[in-house]
Amino acid sequence: MNIIEKISKKGSDKEQIAKEAIRSPEYIPLLLEGLNHDKGSIKLGCEKILRLISEQQPDLIYPHFDTFVKMLDFDNNLLKWGAIITISNMASVDTNLKFEKIFKKYYFPITDKTMITAANIIGNSWKIASAKPELTDQITHEILKVEKSKYEIKGQLSPECNNVVCGHAIDTLEKIYDKIKDKKPVIDFIKRQLENTRRPVAKKAERFLNKYKICLYSHS
Repeated sequence: MNIIEKISKKGSDKEQIAKEAIRSPEYIPLLLEGLNHDKGSIKLGCEKILRLISEQQPDLIYPHFDTFVKMLDFDNNLLKWGAIITISNMASVDTNLKFEKIFKKYYFPITDKTMITAANIIGNSWKIASAKPELTDQITHEILKVEKSKYEIKGQLSPECNNVVCGHAIDTLEKIYDKIKDKKPVIDFIKRQLENTRRPVAKKAERFLNKYKICLYSHS
């Protein structure tokens, strides 16, 4: 049974298949071909397995970096969201600075209308900052655009979606805060989130300020 047949079986164990592919990297081109399969479940199965491989051994996926960049333009959001995560996982092995070349493209959707796309970008940005600390302030600048972004549900503006993504922003900024040089815009953003109408987000903001011992009324 080849790897695509394994994926097509109902209830197939994607984590186990990913482990097999890591042991036998010759499966990876087949998984990449599977991203264009006619059957949606196989497309998504291949994407998930490639994503799992990128988490465990990103160097096996890195030669195919450009394939995942193309996926950022896919209409299929599930494949697009998977590519966002896989690209962030590959940052740790990006010796050719490929991510720098797609930086603007990668971060552009933060200000687009789809909440989950923005949340995936922001939620995985700590991996990129960890791998490429010199990009931290640029990444932070992009994340802070979330506050003025306008997300939609079924064509209608949704302030609540904005609240949700602000929560993801706080989580990531907390993880990379020590690497951020220009902290003032971050602190100002966090303080504004104390008034966020989504209570869990306001609580995250409070936790952030307490963690870093930032005075509520301080502006530095």
